[in-house]
Amino acid sequence: MSDEATIRVYDQRAGEYAGLTDGYNSADPQLAAFIAAVPAGGRVLDLGCGPGTAAAAMARAGLVVQAVDASAEMVALAARHPGVTARQATFNDITEVAAYDGIWANFSLLHAARADFPRHLAALHRALKPGGVFHIGMKLGQGEGRDRLGRHYSYYGEDELKILLRDAGFTVTGHRLGSGTGLDGTVSDWIVVAAHA
Repeated sequence: MSDEATIRVYDQRAGEYAGLTDGYNSADPQLAAFIAAVPAGGRVLDLGCGPGTAAAAMARAGLVVQAVDASAEMVALAARHPGVTARQATFNDITEVAAYDGIWANFSLLHAARADFPRHLAALHRALKPGGVFHIGMKLGQGEGRDRLGRHYSYYGEDELKILLRDAGFTVTGHRLGSGTGLDGTVSDWIVVAAHA
């Protein structure tokens, strides 16, 4: 993510966002499945880690966690968790090749511009080891725009997202649909997809 207005919202409301998401992330069945699918002691990337709750769960499970976020305030929160290495970075900064056993992109890439999304997916595919595990969460819809807080969002339909993942080289292995209330107070439909490189 490199949209300055979006980053500014997360910098200003990091604590509030942590309070909203920490409880859910600590009991997320998709996170448990992701951890179980990564080899013991494997290296994982938490892309758009936010306050680092998911990264902390991965570290507790014995994984080697690299957490990144474009928000300096979110990185500071994530870095407080034992076993979590956190750094400030945008989607454009992911340039590794065959470096990770798993990548967790839970409701982070929805802030990428639609024009850039295929390029980011391709970079993440390259960053995974062959067969590496990939998780992505996105809001469902069409087009792109800003929410009531000024954050930029890109929306995708289920079939569209799966095609984009396949075009980037991923094999989709499952998905789940749901809805929830976000930081701006609105309820949105979402999809999480499990895949591998």
